[in-house]
Amino acid sequence: MSILENTISPGSAAYHANRDGMLALIDRMRALEERTRAASAAAKDRFHKRGQLLPRERVALVLDPGAPFIELSTLAGYMFDVPDANKSVPGGGVIAGIGFVSGIRCMVSANDAGIDAGALQPYGLDKTLRVQELALENKLPYVQLVESAGANLLRYRVEDFVRGGNIFRNLARLSAAGLPVVTVTHGSSTAGGAYQTGLSDYIVMVRGRTRAFLAGPPLLKAATGEIATEEELGGAEMHTQISGLGDYLAEDDRDALRIAREIMAALEWERPGRAASQFKAPRYDQDELLGIMPMDHKRPVDMKQVIARIIDDSDFTEMAPNYGPATVCGRARIEGQAIGIVTNNGPLDPAGANKATHFIQACCQTRTPILYLNNTTGYMVGKAYEEAGMIKHGSKMIQAVTSATVPQITIYCGASFGAGNYGMCGRGFHPRFCFSWPNAKTAVMGGEQAAETMAIVTEAAAARRGKPVEKEKLDAMKAQIIGVFDGQMDVFSTSARVLDDGVIDPRDTRAVLSEALAICREGDARTPQRMQFSVARP
Repeated sequence: MSILENTISPGSAAYHANRDGMLALIDRMRALEERTRAASAAAKDRFHKRGQLLPRERVALVLDPGAPFIELSTLAGYMFDVPDANKSVPGGGVIAGIGFVSGIRCMVSANDAGIDAGALQPYGLDKTLRVQELALENKLPYVQLVESAGANLLRYRVEDFVRGGNIFRNLARLSAAGLPVVTVTHGSSTAGGAYQTGLSDYIVMVRGRTRAFLAGPPLLKAATGEIATEEELGGAEMHTQISGLGDYLAEDDRDALRIAREIMAALEWERPGRAASQFKAPRYDQDELLGIMPMDHKRPVDMKQVIARIIDDSDFTEMAPNYGPATVCGRARIEGQAIGIVTNNGPLDPAGANKATHFIQACCQTRTPILYLNNTTGYMVGKAYEEAGMIKHGSKMIQAVTSATVPQITIYCGASFGAGNYGMCGRGFHPRFCFSWPNAKTAVMGGEQAAETMAIVTEAAAARRGKPVEKEKLDAMKAQIIGVFDGQMDVFSTSARVLDDGVIDPRDTRAVLSEALAICREGDARTPQRMQFSVARP
């Protein structure tokens, strides 16, 4: 056993400052999530009056009560709907996450029809594509609760229309991969959105509420002169009795969700259950994770103190601790599940990159998933490091990350700057899951470094022209650059752009990782032979 020793002093001023800063960020995140819930719940009277459930009520009813549910990308689109931090409603118009339906772990996605009639909000497309990608990668059945006005035409962009086709392509890919797509069409599923219903394996429609047609009554009359009601064109009874689009006719939302759960229960879905495992909790309080990370990313952190609070028994077998010591690599378990961990106690140097490369390859050899706890300002620079082969060793590390044959999970705990983001399996390298802590920062470099770099370049250019640079203009340029960089590096900006799968409370890290590892293990255990089926619609 290699038990990590505690070096945290919960009574210190630094600890309390870190903790207060983290709690303030968590409060800000939770307030934004609650704002979205409140915006949707404001439609409660309207929904209930017409006999419907609110979107979150639907999600709650389709999920197994008390089972784990990891909600994804709750901050998607923040500040992109309206540029007012006090009015922006994040979430992208979609509620999505991984949970259990009738005992089967699956991806659940629901249009938040309580907000703008379920029209996709900014970055809602990116969020939907990401949750579909996660379902495909982890071989999860896909349950979608549909009621959407489609795209917001006031925000129409041709690139969204073209990229939006990927939603329908992915539905077809899920089905072809043998991953059942179960859809409850609670309300509108019209125009191009009709294919969200049509490209499903099992379709439940609600009497008097479902609307699925390519052209509604106004467009139909304008285009052809034909007059028809919405019910005649695309109602639940027509589609379950005449067109054959619908498979099941439900009396209301509750009945529809009951049917969806019965469909899932009837599936012969093979998945390995989590084997009984004896494990010990971390020796140190997970609440102390709040006080470890400083709000200033330039201050050093011992990331082993983070590891000690998320792994079983705080038992960590470190690889080559005296070689490239700023890069920490080692093996541990999380709720009995083996995992390799790579993290940073400083910038990545040639020795650290070389060690990480070896460690990643060793984990692939033993089929051990890898966790990257990001806290680095990047790879080292300077004459000595260039001579030592920083580019070569950094490239090998990046190649090892790219070529890894095991699930990789990334958590942005602090800074993730420059090529260090790449070497530590940043979002661009497609980790199986990618989460952020509320204090995390992601950028090509710090704002001050970017500003100083441009100032040096500007002064050099001016010197070549023989013209001095006015200090006031130089200071204004630096301030502008710092503003641009600082305005995009925090999680409220990066998660808004769906550059992670969500922001998590540090205290939930162990629980989230345990679920993520189980999802990866179950998905990887499903062989291609078992997946070769899809439902062909008549």
